Amino acid sequence: MVQQISGVVARHVLPVALERIADDPVLLLEGPRTVGKSTLLRQLAEARGAILLDLDDPATREAVAADPALFVSAPGTVCVDEYQRAPVVLDAIKAELNRDSRPGRFVLAGSARHDSLPQVAQALTGRLSRLTVYPLSQGELMGTRGELVASLFEDPVKVVAAEPISTTTREEYIERLVAGGFPMALARRPSSRGRWFDDYVALTLERDVRELSRVRQGAVLRALLSRLASQTAQVLNIDAVARDLGMDHTTAESYTRLLEAVFLVFRLPAWGKALGSRTAARPKLHVLDSGVAARLGRLSAERLGRRDPTALTELGHLLETFVVGELMKSASWLDRVAVVGHWRTHDDDEVDLVVERDDGTIVAFEVKAAGRVSGDDLGPLRKLRARTGERFVAGVVLYTGQRSYSYESRLHVLPIECIWKSR
Repeated sequence: MVQQISGVVARHVLPVALERIADDPVLLLEGPRTVGKSTLLRQLAEARGAILLDLDDPATREAVAADPALFVSAPGTVCVDEYQRAPVVLDAIKAELNRDSRPGRFVLAGSARHDSLPQVAQALTGRLSRLTVYPLSQGELMGTRGELVASLFEDPVKVVAAEPISTTTREEYIERLVAGGFPMALARRPSSRGRWFDDYVALTLERDVRELSRVRQGAVLRALLSRLASQTAQVLNIDAVARDLGMDHTTAESYTRLLEAVFLVFRLPAWGKALGSRTAARPKLHVLDSGVAARLGRLSAERLGRRDPTALTELGHLLETFVVGELMKSASWLDRVAVVGHWRTHDDDEVDLVVERDDGTIVAFEVKAAGRVSGDDLGPLRKLRARTGERFVAGVVLYTGQRSYSYESRLHVLPIECIWKSR
């Protein structure tokens, strides 16, 4: 059961951010609006005894824009919230770093991807460490560490043996993915979350997208987002999307990148192109938050709980987006993760998520919205294991069933709840 939250939830990204501050002169926290970046930034400022500049406040923004050097030259750590609203501050930070580039000088937070701001994206090249702040993970909501990805790299057999019988029902999984991970949505009654999601999407499109671009076609952007949401967890076909909406390819691609820039959607790149010509190269498209995806598709818990073919297909795609999102959150807290992506062959063998460490070893995941797993369900993982040899540490099918077990060498089956309940 998804409970309403109140107060501040302990974020697993906080100790990661503190470690980065100890190593890098500038840390950038980037992620969608209302995800908790400002709260996290305040916690970092308190931990460092730093000053905090909130550029979302008009008076502060005007003062900083008028004389940015005055503010960024303060001793110790300087934290700047919504820095993209006064990008001139980055030039002042760059000048200050030319004089003093000790670790922990600046912590920035923004609701747009840094590389989507062409006028400032190059200002801090080589001095900037980027850390994505995602919506709340299920582990954060449950007060558990949720270290499944790290544990699988270390000893997958031990992970399988340690997992108890799952108590999460299919209906409870559906409730979790429909609720998503935005703190402000979770603080509301379930019956009123739909209105919050509508307002969140509208504000992001009307404010954040327009700050990045001169696009004024709000209706077109909304239609594109809805169309992309209907494709969540599927291979992205921009040409088909453009045709459906009566747009040309270039415009559809440009607008999709804008939606990525404000963290509404993301492309999960194809992984393993070096494995041979049979590996497909197109990315998958995911909505960043499963609650937003469900609302855009008007997919209520009641609709997803039906047993008809359409509802089962919709649940399969949305559950994959939910699980991939949870795994990417936990992977983002690990220093040694080098690449994440999906693996697909031209024969339509597909692995939903591959996590690769900097030593080349991989853990791969398949997501199934079913209560049992057959031998055929492990076929793509077997092929990936054969292609990658000793680099393949573990392949895991995550499903809605109860039992954890090893199916064969380096192939395992785990309930989805192990993502947030694994120790």
